[in-house]
Amino acid sequence: MIKVQNEADCCTITLARPERANALTEEMLESLALAASDAAAFAKVLILTGEGKVFSAGADLDGMKNGLGLSPAWEAASAAIAAFPGLSIAALNGTLAGGAMGAALACDIRIAVPSANFFYPVMRLGYRPQPSDPGRLAALVGPSRAKMILLAGQKIVAETALSWSLIDRICPPDVLIDTAMSLADHALSADPGHVAALKRMTNGDTP
Repeated sequence: MIKVQNEADCCTITLARPERANALTEEMLESLALAASDAAAFAKVLILTGEGKVFSAGADLDGMKNGLGLSPAWEAASAAIAAFPGLSIAALNGTLAGGAMGAALACDIRIAVPSANFFYPVMRLGYRPQPSDPGRLAALVGPSRAKMILLAGQKIVAETALSWSLIDRICPPDVLIDTAMSLADHALSADPGHVAALKRMTNGDTP
């Protein structure tokens, strides 16, 4: 349910459960964390995308009935992506919902197709977001807009997500991955140590 493609210095991780809108199971989250951690050892660029017309509907509903919402696998997956030393790009092939937000928020850049919607219905469903998600969301869109999504339960469209800086570019589905690769071009041609240093500096860390 997770596909990993390694090509040269780029690792592409694909959520591959389109028949269930790429809803995330604990196994998928564990595989995602492992793939991102493995990629850190060799890749300069990490691309995260999905199959079908939805990036991810969030948590698998059957899994939620069995405690998936409290699993440490959510934080492990987003932490592994955030720790990737190179450039990470979420190429959102469709709607980004619920707990799947964490993986995208952990990426350096987010691009999306025009039909994508964005929502995190934790208030309505009575769940809490994963611990790192609100902070990362607020860092991108600001505290008030983060509260619009988390507390007011607002669903926003791609154009709004772009104006709020939740995503960085909107592009047609047929060029989504090509656009991601174009954004990765400079990082792919650079020394990996240089890529890592620039990322640390941009994150406010010591180079």
